[in-house]
Amino acid sequence: MKFSKILSIAWESLTQRKLRTSLTTLGVVIGITAIISLASLGEGFRLEIKERMQQGFELDVLIVIPGSFAAALREPFTSPEVNNIRNVTGVKLVAPLITLPQADLYNETNEKVNALTVAAVNFSEITQMLSERFVPMEGKIPGPEENDTIVLGYKTCFWNETTPLVRVGDNITMQIEGYSINKTLRVAAILGKSGTSGITNFDYWAFIPADTATQLMRREVYNIILVKVSDPEQSEHVANAIEDVFENPYSISILVPIAFMRQVDRILNLVQIFLVAIASISLLVAGIGIMNIMTVSVMERTREIGILKAIGAKSRTVLAMFLTEAVLVGIVGGLIGIITGYGLSYALAYVLSSFIQPQQQDTVFQAPETQRMTLNPVFSPEWTIIAFVFAIIVCIIFGLYPARKAAKLDPVEALRYE
Repeated sequence: MKFSKILSIAWESLTQRKLRTSLTTLGVVIGITAIISLASLGEGFRLEIKERMQQGFELDVLIVIPGSFAAALREPFTSPEVNNIRNVTGVKLVAPLITLPQADLYNETNEKVNALTVAAVNFSEITQMLSERFVPMEGKIPGPEENDTIVLGYKTCFWNETTPLVRVGDNITMQIEGYSINKTLRVAAILGKSGTSGITNFDYWAFIPADTATQLMRREVYNIILVKVSDPEQSEHVANAIEDVFENPYSISILVPIAFMRQVDRILNLVQIFLVAIASISLLVAGIGIMNIMTVSVMERTREIGILKAIGAKSRTVLAMFLTEAVLVGIVGGLIGIITGYGLSYALAYVLSSFIQPQQQDTVFQAPETQRMTLNPVFSPEWTIIAFVFAIIVCIIFGLYPARKAAKLDPVEALRYE
């Protein structure tokens, strides 16, 4: 029998039992809808996290600190150690920072300026290192001879969005706890609003010249070293080379943004696969329903099968007829499921995004606000094809048993079946 005839008989059989066929197909639709929606949401979430990480860190900048990120296990870096890092192959630029966590800043009316971190830098190096971040909104970055200056992050200058604490040209008094230091500095520039998370969010930072800090503290040591690499893909190799510069490589910690991002990406991929695997269970349940319905159909159509075999239909023809019915259920259910999956993913994204609110703040003395996170489904052709093919395979596997049962029926016994 020609395939077109087999297809026609299978389709007619399905349309004659519309309610049963609809319920069977519904199981496949639900399974495919779950797979498509969760896969697209998972992909959208993964890309959102990846984009936020790229905003918070420059992928070509390594961050070197003494000890570990949890605790300082050694003294700060010395100038010779910084120079050794400069000579490492693959290092393009080095910008050491001196952090002054106990420094307090006051404006001309003796109001405290909201600087969570005060750091001393070489302005020329830091500007080259973070050319897209270290950009003044007002004023200009001080030159190498301007040692009595300070550069403020955007948020340090305001009580709120409209009430400035400090303007360019104002004097700032810096006091350092534990030291008899009372230094007056002129505000040379105010950085533009960053608003991103990570070490390069300078909204709540203040910067003074490294030479000024060295003179005030009477020593030249550095708490953080920013290292710009020539090739971000070689970041891990450069990090290993930097560790080899020190006698005890475990005495330092290096944050490699691109390696961290890859690891997070792998974790999110595993989470996405796990969610899709859970959604696939519903498709397997639908397969059991298909087997059940087709087994009942074989029993109902036993005499019909007997007549077909009596007039010369071969066993493989009967097998093809029932398998074609299962495949048609898979194709129709898969196509509808893809469409409904797209729609459900947008609905879920809208609902989930409405629950993700940014942190609110009443005063600038609170931590930087978190940007609102929005989920946008990303539809992958690979996942769509995999889900569609999986639906057909499940229908074939679970339709195979009743189809074989029908094909093996003895025509004489089938004709006598009541």
